[in-house]
Amino acid sequence: MKNTLGRILPAAAMKRIAPDWEPRPRVAVVRLSGVIGASQPLRGGLNLAAIEDALDAAFEMKRIKAVALVINSPGGSPVQSSLIFKRIRALAQENELPVYVFAEDVAASGGYMLACAGDEIYADDSSIIGSIGVISAGFGFTEAMRKLGVERRVHTTGANKGMLDPFQPENPDDVAHLLALQSEVHESFKSLVRTSRGDRLKGGDELFTGAFWAAGGALARGLIDGIGDLRAVLRDKFGKDVVLKEVGGKKPWWRLGGLSSRHHGGQEVLEATSGPEIATNFADGLISAIEKRSLWLRFGL
Repeated sequence: MKNTLGRILPAAAMKRIAPDWEPRPRVAVVRLSGVIGASQPLRGGLNLAAIEDALDAAFEMKRIKAVALVINSPGGSPVQSSLIFKRIRALAQENELPVYVFAEDVAASGGYMLACAGDEIYADDSSIIGSIGVISAGFGFTEAMRKLGVERRVHTTGANKGMLDPFQPENPDDVAHLLALQSEVHESFKSLVRTSRGDRLKGGDELFTGAFWAAGGALARGLIDGIGDLRAVLRDKFGKDVVLKEVGGKKPWWRLGGLSSRHHGGQEVLEATSGPEIATNFADGLISAIEKRSLWLRFGL
């Protein structure tokens, strides 16, 4: 009877009716899924702007015991990864709430950086964890252009403005500059992991070579704290009556296509974009899909 009423009446009212009654423990759940990067038409991305409302709502939810993050990401932008990490830690400290992370298929590269925002990290037996490194990949088209008889014309006012142009032969100085930049970003990533995981880490340089492991290997190296799923772990921590309150959700279907919206008279009105814009968005989305697919494929997914 008490549990049934507790789902209907506010906590204050229930306390007056049954002084010994205690509300069921609640945990806010936020899902962080996909490749990390900027959002554009037909190009959904996991970035701070896209999820900050959900994060704020989760940490501000009344009477919660903790916030759980469900992560499924092969990585992406190091900047967006860092921004999301910082926001989660700031909210956790401001609201004095523990954060528990649950990896699904993969929490690798920037996805593992997000996982490090948790006080504890859990994964499924087959989850892929790690890949603490920095990568830059592209293509060179110089031979194809030569065979097609295409001439590349580039005019710059800075000696390095055309650096790493894929239509020009690779320049060793450009590569050296890129590697130095990557090394700086990598050092920042390593520092974040070391600070977050502390003395739980078990291993040396092997952890930061870009290698990745299934959950058992990650646990042995201190990259995660345990093997388990969201419901089981949180029931173990807060009891079988724990309530998991998911915050946020999928975008409406029309936001993924050639439609935009505006508000008129208090209602949302959908508008079709122009033909050329739809074509541009489609082409951009196709390229993005290929790029994202390649990131997932690195982990056999």
